[in-house]
Amino acid sequence: MSAEQFATRDPHARIAVALLRFIFGDDYARDFGIVLWDGTRVKASGVERFTLHVNTPGALRAAFTPPIDLAAGRAFATGLLDVEGEMEHAVDMLLRASRALHARDVVRLVGMVRRLPNNPTPRLREARLRGRIHSRSRDRAAIDFHYDQPAEFYRSFLDGDMVYSCAYWDDGIESLEDAQSAKLDYILHKLRLRAGERLLDIGCGWGALLVRAAQRFGATALGITLSGKQHDEARRRIAAAGAADSARVELRDYRELGNERFDKIVSVGMFEHVGRSHLREYFRAAYRALRPGGLFLNHGISDQSEGRKDGKVRGFMRRFVFPDGELVAAGDALAIAERVGFEVRDVENLREHYVRTLRAWIGNLERNRDAAVSAAGERAYRLWRLYLAGSAQGFRVGRLGVFQSLLARPNPDGRVELPPTRRELYGYMI
Repeated sequence: MSAEQFATRDPHARIAVALLRFIFGDDYARDFGIVLWDGTRVKASGVERFTLHVNTPGALRAAFTPPIDLAAGRAFATGLLDVEGEMEHAVDMLLRASRALHARDVVRLVGMVRRLPNNPTPRLREARLRGRIHSRSRDRAAIDFHYDQPAEFYRSFLDGDMVYSCAYWDDGIESLEDAQSAKLDYILHKLRLRAGERLLDIGCGWGALLVRAAQRFGATALGITLSGKQHDEARRRIAAAGAADSARVELRDYRELGNERFDKIVSVGMFEHVGRSHLREYFRAAYRALRPGGLFLNHGISDQSEGRKDGKVRGFMRRFVFPDGELVAAGDALAIAERVGFEVRDVENLREHYVRTLRAWIGNLERNRDAAVSAAGERAYRLWRLYLAGSAQGFRVGRLGVFQSLLARPNPDGRVELPPTRRELYGYMI
């Protein structure tokens, strides 16, 4: 059993300990310790995987006043609470504890938190978007909100090529850099990209896939993005790589492709921003831009939770991380793609790969904390640490999935330009 060691006679310390004991139940201080603002300590009864720091008397009132999914995240991001050690495990413990609360428990919880001081909660940068959801102007504002951090901040936790999506941890790969390079090659091999072909990258990020397609595969690549900062950095990186003759990036919406045609199309990590109500328009835009016989690889996060509803991102994530984001079940998305004319040729869930990727990002961010804080500030560092840890937990337990779906636009006679087996795809990695 854990033992509380109260450092002062502060009555709020005893209330805080009682509150945590109530919230976590049998898991209270089992594999985590607690340190309060006054020096009070609670040691874990087993192996201590993290220490929860309660930094002010009003911190738990701020964190556990419903809605908890919003309040707790805000308390962590603003420094009222802190976690020393395994952040992913701390998120897992909190989610399990909050979901175990029944209606009668919430009533008791509210009564307990009201016995703590109601200190003002520091403010976080919050998304306040205007206009019709998923209109072009609002989508641009939503993307700018998430990516409106200096490139140096993202460099603090990403690989050298700044690939901000799930890596591919093939056998024998140990480093994030190698896993991201493997992912880029895996995608381009799935697309059977050939020299001289035109490739469109919808939501191209900082341009790593464009450079890879141009330099290693000999393609002519166009990337489009709604993020001004990504656009500028991608152009700089393309120029630095000496790939400006065959790769370029434009500030453009997927709904603004016009009559351009491409041999292959790819979209990695952009799908989550489209919105269920616009998926038909999204897939239709890709279908029209793809030549008959061409291939489209769509890589996106999906909602795999039990009893899923509309997939809209809510709470802390919607307010402070990904405004207007929507996660759609893979089957629902593929059904829409089929209705606009695509044929589904290959589907792969890389969920476990994203767990490992996110853990690598968290490790980098924590090791490079000083650089991250210098680039974007303490609260941005804390918010991203929480968001990455929460995402890792979601993929680990299967609440989230990430799918690569290879879609074909058949030729008029029904032919699809793919070999009959996957042997060639897997053979390139041997």
